[in-house]
Amino acid sequence: MSQTYDPRRTAVLLVDPYNDFLSEGGRIWPRVEAVATQVGLLDHLRSVIASAREAGVHVMFVPHRRWEPGDYGTWDHPNPTQRGIMERHSFARGTWGGEFHPDFRPRPGDVVAREHWAQSGFANTDLDMQLKQHGVTHVVLVGLLANTCIESTGRFAMELGYHVTLVRDATAAFLPEMMHAAHELNGPTFAHAITTTAELTSAFGAARA
Repeated sequence: MSQTYDPRRTAVLLVDPYNDFLSEGGRIWPRVEAVATQVGLLDHLRSVIASAREAGVHVMFVPHRRWEPGDYGTWDHPNPTQRGIMERHSFARGTWGGEFHPDFRPRPGDVVAREHWAQSGFANTDLDMQLKQHGVTHVVLVGLLANTCIESTGRFAMELGYHVTLVRDATAAFLPEMMHAAHELNGPTFAHAITTTAELTSAFGAARA
């Protein structure tokens, strides 16, 4: 990968790193486990975040709305994912499943954006303002899910004028076909770079040097 990153102007956006998604016993982990295991998701997320911190790259958390009783129930048009959340109580506030995975918790200086209600980390949140206030022009998206929140956040970032990087093996989806669509079919229509964890951490290391 020939892409370079200025740490002062780059942010890793860690999307939805909840126990329900990433931990054994999480409500959604069984649906993502096969693909996550195949790509080495957890280890790659650890590598991306560690290398970003070492290089001085911003780390920003982009969390989904944590379910609370009454959410979506009176809405005119809850989407299929939101209806599923109503049934499963995914990421419920005040529960273990709604906490960040222990390896992916904010540190002092990290930004935690306001929770998004649907799939884009930008819609109805303060993420764009936080990025601009920190001088960020390049965003690197990692976390869950490749074909929903990662893709929606990446598309929105492109529309707002950010340089967008997707990381093939630092995300996962319910099915291999969804990963293929996210990185081979849809990603190339909006992302400026689609890379691997090894290539990205090498670029971050070069930026640190």
